[in-house]
Amino acid sequence: MSEPISRDEVLAVVKKHMTQIIDGLNADEIDPAKSVVDFGANSLDIVDIISSAMRELKVKAPRADLAGLHNINELVDFLHRIAVEKAQADPPA
Repeated sequence: MSEPISRDEVLAVVKKHMTQIIDGLNADEIDPAKSVVDFGANSLDIVDIISSAMRELKVKAPRADLAGLHNINELVDFLHRIAVEKAQADPPA
């Protein structure tokens, strides 16, 4: 079993992709209680942020599972849960 990633590490990945995709956004300005839309992201930006974060975290999730998420904290919790489940399922290296 590989070591699961921490929630803080998942948050850092999401923030990194938000700052790369949303013009003029600084990671220090990101309040995880807010929605990605609150920081100026459009629907394509949101898809890019989530896809990039999932690619970096090496996780996959059905897009339908993302529909009920309302803020960055919920997204981070969701991605963290999937990453931990994947780490627990992976055989040791």
